[in-house]
Amino acid sequence: MDAQAWDARYAATDLVWSATPNQFVEAETSDLPPGRALDLAAGEGRNALWLASRGWTVTAVDFSAVGLDKGRVRADAAGLAVSWVCADATSFDPGPVHDLVVVAYLQLPEDERRAALRAAFAALALGGHLVVVGHDSSNLSEGTGGPQDPAVLFNAEELLGDLDGERFRVVRGERVARAVHADDGHGGEAELTAWDALLHVVRNA
Repeated sequence: MDAQAWDARYAATDLVWSATPNQFVEAETSDLPPGRALDLAAGEGRNALWLASRGWTVTAVDFSAVGLDKGRVRADAAGLAVSWVCADATSFDPGPVHDLVVVAYLQLPEDERRAALRAAFAALALGGHLVVVGHDSSNLSEGTGGPQDPAVLFNAEELLGDLDGERFRVVRGERVARAVHADDGHGGEAELTAWDALLHVVRNA
């Protein structure tokens, strides 16, 4: 989907995504001391808003102006300061100044994904943390939901390959389970499992 298509999707409903942060972003960053954070492909800003509420100085980047506008409204209502930048995550270049960069569910073909991951890594200061989470390749056959195009799915090993040649320490690089709920057709909920790829690295000198 291009920026225009995402604009239309975000405009069609109150919130496309949850108002709360992604569970893996929350788990991987909760113990980090606040600093400068970059949320690439921020969408409606759920992770950016959560980080700002914890004292981070946050820049949220997405190519959908509509998604960013929705995040800005929520930030203003909550009294949170977030910088909102409409730009392409595959080429955004703020310089190596961030203590944390988050990339959540940016599902792109391999070449574009690699460009986005390398741009995200380049935005880290030395000692900065990169946290990437997205729909794992195995989710197509073993999980539920998410994109059905295998070309935009990936695993942690492929994410590590995207950063080949860079210097970093791996904190986590694995497949992780995410519980989701679906109406079972009888007025209740059935718990299903979705599989995500998670990568958390720290930039070395």
